[in-house]
Amino acid sequence: MEPQNQTSASEFILLGLSEKPEHEPVLFSLFLCMYVITVVGNLLIILAISSDSHLHTPMYFFLANLSLVDFCLATNTIPKMLVNIQIRNKSISYPCCLTQMYFFHFFGIMDSVLIAVMAYDRFVAICHPLHYSTIMSPRLCGLLVGGPWVYSCFISLTHILLMARLVFCAKNELPHYFCDLTPLLRLSCTDTTVNKIFVLIVAGMVIATPFVCILASYARIIVAIMKVPSAGGRKKAFSTCSSHLSVVALFYGTTIGVYLCPSSVRTAVKEKASAVMYTAVTPMLNPFIYSLRNRDLKGALKKIINRKISTSS
Repeated sequence: MEPQNQTSASEFILLGLSEKPEHEPVLFSLFLCMYVITVVGNLLIILAISSDSHLHTPMYFFLANLSLVDFCLATNTIPKMLVNIQIRNKSISYPCCLTQMYFFHFFGIMDSVLIAVMAYDRFVAICHPLHYSTIMSPRLCGLLVGGPWVYSCFISLTHILLMARLVFCAKNELPHYFCDLTPLLRLSCTDTTVNKIFVLIVAGMVIATPFVCILASYARIIVAIMKVPSAGGRKKAFSTCSSHLSVVALFYGTTIGVYLCPSSVRTAVKEKASAVMYTAVTPMLNPFIYSLRNRDLKGALKKIINRKISTSS
């Protein structure tokens, strides 16, 4: 039974990454630099792919969508933290908190599903090269991207509706730098069993299932690559997958630790460290990971930079 005469908190206090004021200038400078690199890097990837007709292929279509999602994921969390540090006001209203949580889960789910879609694309390209253009048709590519947008919207909205039924009492300090689901559930003074069950179900659907699909895809890919007779052919095939595997390790290594590990082994510090990895570090590194070893993408980026230099001179 719900306790009587309770009024839910109208705002929360985001304690941030550190509660020591002397750490704030360093954190502000560090995350501002990371955010600028994230924005520039991901928008350049999108611009390069959209402006070069040679990159209008399924692989780069998925990469452009991943860059857009990474940009949005970082924008949902980092600017608010920077503003809080700058104005020395750590409060966030209850509606704004739910809105931030909605978009965090929306873009987080999109990230997870898109990484799995990109693994499937590599599987088809390497294991069924002769049928690649037929299998990865524009219609299927549209469904593989459009479907997750609708799916993410539904899951995120359900999270928010379940959260809206909870009551938050006297304690409103959130040991995080943005409104995340797990820390919010700990603050509630009402029963959160339904929310926790839904979190586990969703984690299984949007983290464990895509991860298993990625492992299955790469198991088939490795078998196919080992059958390639020439060492050069095997090296080339592995190089096309290495960038994606790096992103898989970065993203799933942190999200699995937060949402699928038992609560007894999780701490606020570990949760914040993991959140920094998948909301700031991974979106910042993805453009470098995908462009440094990709000749076509580097060529498209050079064209954009040279065009900008020639027009400004």
